[in-house]
Amino acid sequence: MADNTSSPAPIRSSWSGKWGFILAASASAVGLGNMWRFPYLAAKYGGGIFLLVYVVLVVTFGFALMMAETALGRKTGQSAIGAFSTLNKKWKFVGILASIVPFVITPYYALIGGWVTKYMIAYITTPASEIASDGYFTGFILQNPETYFYLIIFLLLTILIVALGVNKGIENVNRVLMPLLILMSIGISIYALTLPGALSGLAFYLIPDFSKFSVELVLGALGQMFYSLSLAMGIMITYGSYFSREHDLEHSVRRIEIFDTSIAMLAGFMIIPASFAALGSGEAVMTHAGPGLMFGVLPTVFNSIGALGPMLGFLFFMLVFFAAMTSCISLFETCTSIIADGFKLSRKTAILASGIFVVAMGIFVNMGYDNLLWMDPMHSLFGLGEYQDFQLLDFFDFISNTILMPIVALLTCIFIGYIVKPQAIIDEVKLSSAFKGEKLFVVMIKYVAPVLLVVILISYTLNTAGIITI
Repeated sequence: MADNTSSPAPIRSSWSGKWGFILAASASAVGLGNMWRFPYLAAKYGGGIFLLVYVVLVVTFGFALMMAETALGRKTGQSAIGAFSTLNKKWKFVGILASIVPFVITPYYALIGGWVTKYMIAYITTPASEIASDGYFTGFILQNPETYFYLIIFLLLTILIVALGVNKGIENVNRVLMPLLILMSIGISIYALTLPGALSGLAFYLIPDFSKFSVELVLGALGQMFYSLSLAMGIMITYGSYFSREHDLEHSVRRIEIFDTSIAMLAGFMIIPASFAALGSGEAVMTHAGPGLMFGVLPTVFNSIGALGPMLGFLFFMLVFFAAMTSCISLFETCTSIIADGFKLSRKTAILASGIFVVAMGIFVNMGYDNLLWMDPMHSLFGLGEYQDFQLLDFFDFISNTILMPIVALLTCIFIGYIVKPQAIIDEVKLSSAFKGEKLFVVMIKYVAPVLLVVILISYTLNTAGIITI
């Protein structure tokens, strides 16, 4: 009797070919995490040693989980909920947990995308000295109606691209944006290395300091890899469901790893040498994590360059805009697919429902910057964020990245390793090619990855309780 669980849904969009999938999945992986979080962590953990650990984790842990999720999507022809339910109805809850993640991330991700859009436009309309001035960033995000405008503009562009479809929208846009993103990254990196003091930053970034190797470093690299590769949030399952069985799955996953890691490293080449030129040391760079590095330090660098500063600032934020847009597209597409599959809706209806939800939640997250009285109890309860106004974005980021994603990844490893067994994934991969990394996949998915994920969850729990500091 035929195994119906391995047959994809009869009516479903698909990528035009292997490279359509590779570019789309790579575009999903290349996002804001690459552009500011990776350089910050590299600076914090000693440059070269962090890079080494990160690459090792990507080609082992990252490879195994990405293969599992992508093959799971291709095998079932479903997004996360349907994929887990098709293979074992009792494990449908894992798909539900995975599906919650993009609905949590997309609204605040789009908010930050709106900030990037504002800065990209500002370098055309506003003097670089004003953008680099103290208080420009906080003046924009706090109690400023402009933030709603740029949030909605960014989301409408995302929704429009997704509405055009998997091929005409997502795939065609990524065919243009990904090459542009790579070329711009290389160009800005080369220019950054010509700045005074930049070569010291390059040496710091590339030369490993083995004395800084620690468990904390491994956890930091693992967390970055986890977020950067779009794992445990339903994206790779969804994108895998559009992937034809005629194409080599293992080869495609390896290419995605190469693209993502290369862009992350290029972001380091852009940001760390330039930040060294402005701040003078790796210690100074790592004190400006996240928004402080991108929206505070780098505008200062661009302003110090002189006549070329505004153009370089515009090009840099255009690059970040592309990266943010490609990732937000994948997040929104995943939300759309989950709604369409879960409620048996047409794609148009699912896009409309996703759009209403994401826009409404994005506005809600943005309201956290308005000093509203009802925010005070939430701030006291969760204690998240350096400022009272930051807790909504920080809270949703905490829920998705620190809690849900490690749990989903751990449950996925248990599901593949011990419930449906690795052979189910191996058989799916071998439908289109040999599986060269089969032994590595089995060892990682059954033994190594679950242990690392348990360590992450325990470490975060102890850190939250104040027992340890990570």
